[in-house]
Amino acid sequence: MRKLVMIKHTIVLAVMLMSSWTAVSPCTSAIVDRRVARDGYAMLWKHRDTGNENNFVARVEAKTPGDFDYVALFNAGDSLFSEAWAGMNRAGFAIMNTASYNLVPDTASYRDREGVVMTAALRSCSTLSDFEALLESLPKPLGVQANFGVLDASGEGACYETHDGGYVKYALSDTPGGVLYRTNYSYSGDSVSGFGYIRECNARHLLEPYRVMGTIAPETFTEVLSRSFYHSLLDCDMEDSGREWIVDQDFIPRNSSSASVVIEQRGDGCAVMWTVIGYPPCSYVLPVTVDSVPPELQPDAVTGRSSLCDEVVRRKNEVFPIKRGSGNRYINLPRLRHYNDSCRAVSMARYENFRRLISAELQ
Repeated sequence: MRKLVMIKHTIVLAVMLMSSWTAVSPCTSAIVDRRVARDGYAMLWKHRDTGNENNFVARVEAKTPGDFDYVALFNAGDSLFSEAWAGMNRAGFAIMNTASYNLVPDTASYRDREGVVMTAALRSCSTLSDFEALLESLPKPLGVQANFGVLDASGEGACYETHDGGYVKYALSDTPGGVLYRTNYSYSGDSVSGFGYIRECNARHLLEPYRVMGTIAPETFTEVLSRSFYHSLLDCDMEDSGREWIVDQDFIPRNSSSASVVIEQRGDGCAVMWTVIGYPPCSYVLPVTVDSVPPELQPDAVTGRSSLCDEVVRRKNEVFPIKRGSGNRYINLPRLRHYNDSCRAVSMARYENFRRLISAELQ
């Protein structure tokens, strides 16, 4: 009888884990102070996970006097640009989010408004104070359970752990190590629920050598963290395991990963949104500015999808080739290494080319 009860408990736990695996959008993020950055520029990073594997980048022009033009990441098919998931505006204000699952319980019927809030912020905010005023002025309940990462043109940054009734602010300038990390729980929430504890440890482990040396750069995120299969609990890099297959569990890049974005606040009128669209190990970086969005990131007039994202999804299907049952949790390492290595090389060349152009323009 006792054995039967244990089996029943095990089955219930397994069902709960499967449900949480499919329901959670497990993003990983960081805000970096200029004092630990290689080039002296503050940065905002979002490794996005979502049920929408297709997304695009678009430039949205201001429609009302006093508003700002902006560029942002949108879900494919969002032709009205109604929900931004990371972006920056003409004033140098930048924002992103990660969903939080340990804040005040979300009991309102008005929910999942994070993208709407970020769209409003990109249209109207230039400083952290502006964003705080926006949060305070919006009708309650806000319809959000999120950690909002914000950066302005001065390099001032903060994380706002926000629920239906308000927020708790964590200022970047008050962070001893110079980096604010967030996954899918909030520091101001309870200590037993939420998600992303292992992913946060992964990110801290991978970023720490760069932080200590003061050499964090956009490529540290797009070409190291967003491509890494290091698992902090197991203390090993599974990409180096020598196996043909590994299980997709608690890495920073996941089957649900749809972009890696680093907004670099240069402070010289040239903020850059370094964008790796689609599943990051199978994609490469492209620089976006408020005045320039590469064509392959923009939405197709017919499909509403990015052409590069479509190609990356095709590559991702080679990395996750098993479609039956729970096959989408199994990574084929040879294909993963092939795309990870080749796309990283393309990214590094694009970083170099863009910086060479910027340097030439400033001379």
